[in-house]
Amino acid sequence: MAIFAGYRVLSQAFRPLSSSLDRACRLQEQARCLHHVLQTNQLQCVRPGTNSARRHYSSDAKSGDDLCVRYLDGDDSGIVVFGINRPKAKNAISKNLVKMMSDAVDAVKVNNKVRTVIVCSLVPGIFCAGADLKERAKMHQSEVGPFVSKARQLITELGNLPMPTIAAIDGAALGGGLEMALACDIRVAATTAKMGLVETKLAIIPGAGGTQRLPRSIGVSLAKELIFAARVIDGTEARTLGLVSHAVEQNKSGDAAYRRALDLAREFLPQGPIAIRMAKLAINQGIEVDLATGLAIEEACYAQVIPTKDRIEGLTAFKEKRPPRYKGE
Repeated sequence: MAIFAGYRVLSQAFRPLSSSLDRACRLQEQARCLHHVLQTNQLQCVRPGTNSARRHYSSDAKSGDDLCVRYLDGDDSGIVVFGINRPKAKNAISKNLVKMMSDAVDAVKVNNKVRTVIVCSLVPGIFCAGADLKERAKMHQSEVGPFVSKARQLITELGNLPMPTIAAIDGAALGGGLEMALACDIRVAATTAKMGLVETKLAIIPGAGGTQRLPRSIGVSLAKELIFAARVIDGTEARTLGLVSHAVEQNKSGDAAYRRALDLAREFLPQGPIAIRMAKLAINQGIEVDLATGLAIEEACYAQVIPTKDRIEGLTAFKEKRPPRYKGE
């Protein structure tokens, strides 16, 4: 939870400042708070349900679970893959999947060794079909609201992870499935993938952030058009609209988007991990405020990288003409 304290501190600290002195004082206090957050976060790498102070990294995963979490190792150490695995239900979002994903998000958000999270599907041709309507039909009316709240909270927590997140969309991402992808920093899709917020077909609206994140991704007018029409688009059109960053031709194994997402994650690995987290924090907070306040947020986040060992290592490696060896310190 430490990194989220940083988010709360930022949101509280950066309001319109009446004077340059006031701003300087607040920024100085912010620097101290975020420095404490980062130092605390480096110590919190305990896997829930164990007494181990370190998470062991391997490519092992339980294939029978609704969600398979893989901590990659070797040269890919630092990349974590959330693989949704409900083939009989088209990866629909169920109570159990929400619980398993919530546990996985809780585990990585306090793990300073995790550099990037990839959300993908282990089921060919599908990313996530949205809510599990068969399970939903069995719920009492009083259960629906709390379940939707838990799903919304999960997607919010996914969006608030301090490290980069990538959604690899190799198949259909509909309703809550697209909302899950929208919460990620970057989306990669196969050209054949299908995407849409189709809730109005069921006389409801997107309830896990779709009405807020889609307009921020593609603009208000286009978002309204897609939501009002419950329109489904393919990966090529999604790239044209800016809904995804990359659209790739699907391969025979059906994992082209995942492979492209993995390549992106590998591009992130050599960079300073604290710098990446601070850059994400500055972007996410700054985009919601005016430019002057956003620049103040950037200044505060920049202040956090100045005292790090990684910054000194970067300068030393540059001087010695060698690749830097960053440790997130």
